[in-house]
Amino acid sequence: MAGGMVYIYTGEGEGKTTNALGLALRAVGHGYSAVIIQFMKGRKYIGEYKNKDRLAPEYEIHQFGREEFIDFRNPVPLDYELAEKGLEFAKEALGKKPRILVLDEINLAAHFGIVKTEDILKLLEDIPEETTVILTGRRAPEELVERADLVTEMKFVKHPFEKKVPAKEGLEY
Repeated sequence: MAGGMVYIYTGEGEGKTTNALGLALRAVGHGYSAVIIQFMKGRKYIGEYKNKDRLAPEYEIHQFGREEFIDFRNPVPLDYELAEKGLEFAKEALGKKPRILVLDEINLAAHFGIVKTEDILKLLEDIPEETTVILTGRRAPEELVERADLVTEMKFVKHPFEKKVPAKEGLEY
């Protein structure tokens, strides 16, 4: 099979971004480069973003989203604009041939039409041999699932949030 691999982490359970970040960290540990592009996320206080200077230059993280959560029933024009910039940035990043390219939350962005599934598929046409692209987010479109080489679905069983336990720094963010 020519070109790099495509992994998808999807489903309603926790751990999609965490799995992708684990692979990025593993690659960095071996001296390879990992580029993380977060769609619909703009919060600088999260652990994976705060690590960027510690793990540079092999580890890069770039956010293309507002700090506020998106109302998926009523996204604002800026949400579309930032997602488009993220996709353009991903094209540039592929040119650098990183070992890992994470497109975090792109599945959910595609599900709600913030990015077009066709544009993601086009991006995936030109993956360098040495690069694995990881797509995360709930509700991965079927076209992306069909294109992927590995698909893992996270299943929700139970979560501390159900008992009103707040998210913990260093664990959930």
